[in-house]
Amino acid sequence: MFGTYKPEDVEILLKDISGLVIPLPAEERERRIQSGVHYSEMLPLEYEPSPAYLAAYADALERYAPMTAAAVAAVARQIWAEKGKQAVLVSLARAGISIGVLIKRYIALTYQADVKHYTLSIIRDKGIDRNAMDYILSRHLPQQIQFVDGWTGKGAIQNQLNLAMQDYPGVSPGLAVLSDPAHIAEKYGTRDDFLIASSCLNATVSGLLSRTFYRQDIIGRQDFHGAAFYRQWLDQDLTYSFIQAVACHFCLDTPAVFPERPATKTAMEEVDEICRQFCISQRNLVKPGIGEATRVLLRRVPWMVLVASMDDEEHLGHIYQLAKEKDVPLIEYPLVNYRACGLIQRLADN
Repeated sequence: MFGTYKPEDVEILLKDISGLVIPLPAEERERRIQSGVHYSEMLPLEYEPSPAYLAAYADALERYAPMTAAAVAAVARQIWAEKGKQAVLVSLARAGISIGVLIKRYIALTYQADVKHYTLSIIRDKGIDRNAMDYILSRHLPQQIQFVDGWTGKGAIQNQLNLAMQDYPGVSPGLAVLSDPAHIAEKYGTRDDFLIASSCLNATVSGLLSRTFYRQDIIGRQDFHGAAFYRQWLDQDLTYSFIQAVACHFCLDTPAVFPERPATKTAMEEVDEICRQFCISQRNLVKPGIGEATRVLLRRVPWMVLVASMDDEEHLGHIYQLAKEKDVPLIEYPLVNYRACGLIQRLADN
């Protein structure tokens, strides 16, 4: 185990690559990605939040912790109804880990059951960590596995899971997420694109772990995919303050009620429409949803951020703050499934 998650909350199936990879600044990393280097072969130099942005995060956490707790409860009930005490949570590192911890805690509180929780890496275009899957399946039945993540963007990870699970008969590729604006998850708390506060930060709300890494000179054939542990930020770790802030709102008697956002077009139809409108040739440069737009601002080179409303401080206050700090234009655009969408700047031809 490495990172700051507690062993009783999650078993981390990742290789510690701390000190083996030098993080790159966003623009250098972006140039390499757009020139053909896979994003998983590098680590980003993580953004150090300003006091103003940390204040926006704290406000978002206070505002949305009850809704996050209600979404956790809704998803946990669906998992319990299908799999019961034999459920095995497999969260997708890293955004899914804290969500898996919360679901595990809700099940323990509500059903007095201690379900197993692992986290592993799945990487777009490279697939799932097969060594981690073999480890889990040597200990549990295929039908017990439930994949967990925080939210859906345009569905790339769900598509990757669908493809990967063709090699694992009996394992459902269906995702359990809190927010499913893409309308693709098997189990979800809500289809509303609401703010899960953990998306506002990087390692400091994810057990001080980096995003996952895969490069063959560092990750051997028998190794799990990698992640770095940022020990130097121990005094800034907010992982368990996030988990506790949400868990303290667990209510056993009140069912979750969410406003549903009916889908008048699919996630990919909306993404393709944005590509046409802004003359973008690659879908990978379009990152829809609050969580994905936040990631663009935190660790990519943003071109602009589309928002459904310029007057939505309640949902988008942290995005407004980040965009201001990084001098990124905010453009009001009639989004249908999402409240925000990040557009990445094209750099490869510059």
